Amino acid sequence: MIKAVFFDYDGVLTTDKTGSQTTTRYLSEVTGLELSALKAGFARFNKDLTLGKSTHAQIWPELCRALGRELDIQLLYQAFESTPKNSEVFSLARRLRKRHSVGIITDNKKDRIDYLKHCQDLGALFDPIVVSAEIGSDKGSPEIFLHALRLAGVSPEEAVFVDNNADNLGAPGALGINTIFHDDEKNDIDALLGSLDALGVR
Repeated sequence: MIKAVFFDYDGVLTTDKTGSQTTTRYLSEVTGLELSALKAGFARFNKDLTLGKSTHAQIWPELCRALGRELDIQLLYQAFESTPKNSEVFSLARRLRKRHSVGIITDNKKDRIDYLKHCQDLGALFDPIVVSAEIGSDKGSPEIFLHALRLAGVSPEEAVFVDNNADNLGAPGALGINTIFHDDEKNDIDALLGSLDALGVR
């Protein structure tokens, strides 16, 4: 019997494929900087940010130098706040929470998710919220999933993980966690419901 359903954040609980897409798009729109320059600027720090080896506050001066422009870091938090919620999946999570534990497993920056926990009230719906930057492990390895299972108090066979990147389903699948691919471009909620229903999740 399935006891816990874990959702990826970006691309599943949001309508943007990645958090980087959200952040760079917003900053480009409000500053006039080229999107390609922002993507390149952030890309060199992405791994360290995602694994918790650095924070946006720490890399911000160097990022601004690379961009050739002093930017107020408050713009970054505004970019976080612009993250578009996938309202249909949020509604699904609320419904599932009546009978299952509902959590998040995400490769993400700690400061970003901390901010989103506040402005989207994520903690009221999702528990646990497991962030790669907090444990130093991403979805390419089993540690982040084992940590989520421990927090939820369930075995792999009692859990489902939903992600919009098929590459992220290998590690949890190898552990015995039931996995579902959600195509963020189609955002086919009926297909997601069908996959959950096939696992007895209603």
